Amino acid sequence: MKYQLLSNEEMKNHYVGEAITLTSVMAIMAIAIMAVVVYRIFRSTKGSITAPGGWKFSWA
Repeated sequence: MKYQLLSNEEMKNHYVGEAITLTSVMAIMAIAIMAVVVYRIFRSTKGSITAPGGWKFSWA
């Protein structure tokens, strides 16, 4: 990778925090999707879950 010094004009156009914002939005979306999946699983009348490590849950 070649490093290059930025001029004052280029530095004024550079905004910090875009990566943090994108990461935050993706984390919130992942949590929301998991919450919906868990809600749908536990609201079903019949179902079962097999989790890693040998954990098994079932309900009727």
